[in-house]
Amino acid sequence: MTALNELVRPDRYPRSSQYDPAWLLDLDMGPNPLWLLEDLAHDLDLRPGMRVLDLGSGKGATSVFLAREYGVEVVAADLWIAPEQVARVFAEAGVGDQVEAVRAEAHALPFEEQSFDAIVSVDAFEYFGTADNFLPYLLRFLRPGGQLGMATPAMTREIRELGMIPSHIKEVVGWEAIAWHTAEWWRFQWDITELVKVTSARLQPDAWQDWLLWARARAGAEHDPDRQSANQPVIDMLTTDRGEFLSFALVTAHKN
Repeated sequence: MTALNELVRPDRYPRSSQYDPAWLLDLDMGPNPLWLLEDLAHDLDLRPGMRVLDLGSGKGATSVFLAREYGVEVVAADLWIAPEQVARVFAEAGVGDQVEAVRAEAHALPFEEQSFDAIVSVDAFEYFGTADNFLPYLLRFLRPGGQLGMATPAMTREIRELGMIPSHIKEVVGWEAIAWHTAEWWRFQWDITELVKVTSARLQPDAWQDWLLWARARAGAEHDPDRQSANQPVIDMLTTDRGEFLSFALVTAHKN
């Protein structure tokens, strides 16, 4: 219970702290999604009635948060989670009339062009958004002046600059760490297209500590010893790193 209580932090995340930590962990597909989204939303202007694409929405926690906290209409798009499964989450959370669940692959989105006021992606963009041609493709679905915001695992220095993946990170995530870029890498990657105006590109303060709290809570919530031990490598990675390399990048932009 102590580990779960640490996921309630009204001093830093007042909106997220209103949500049951056990509910959040039950929908887990990545670390502290509501903390990331609440922080990211400070750099966005989300208003009631907007149509928002939650890209890589997982089991639905971020979509519930968007609908409840900002009054927006959400399309929750994910490749791995069946729409009927996540639709139950939305109905039970009382936002079934605000959120539509869609199975979609990020490079073949089934939407009309210019059909969203904002596109948000939390802890998913690293899997599909690093290619040079992805941003221009994604912007097809955003209205002129529309907002784009994403939170993604990040490094404080580029892997290519380091010339290697630090061993404590490589042991846990392997080659995937090459997709964990710095905030400034993302700023350049988006700015150079001249298709958007980047409004914010920053590393989240103390992101590794948030991530560690989540990993410890997840380990404490597991009743299966094998599943408990599965979380230990992440805990070890973060306690070894202590923010030297690991962080989260929060990036927002407006479509020109």
